[in-house]
Amino acid sequence: MSRRTLRINELIRDELSDIIRRETRDPRIDPSVVSITDVETTQDLRHAKVYVSVLGTEEERKAVMDALTAGRAFYRRLLGQRLSDLHHIPELHFKPDISIERGQRLTDILNQLARERGEARP
Repeated sequence: MSRRTLRINELIRDELSDIIRRETRDPRIDPSVVSITDVETTQDLRHAKVYVSVLGTEEERKAVMDALTAGRAFYRRLLGQRLSDLHHIPELHFKPDISIERGQRLTDILNQLARERGEARP
């Protein structure tokens, strides 16, 4: 991946995070529990996978992902306004990022094992 693509990915991630925090009016999206964790654009910059982490129940995660998917054109339009230097704004494809949840689950399991063995874990 080129440095340019990495910079564009980071720029899209930062701008989308800000748009979700400041511009989103969809009641299914609570900006305090939604994080854009990563963006991966294709080499031709036509498509971008946007990885989203949502803290909450499975139902809440699904509602947020549905709302983001439904609002793809809205987010793309606002990105176009903010990133006017880019000749083409990629199509957005929102994907759930469960790495944070997976890490928390692993920590919980390790803590449970430590308790069962009578060990103290920080």
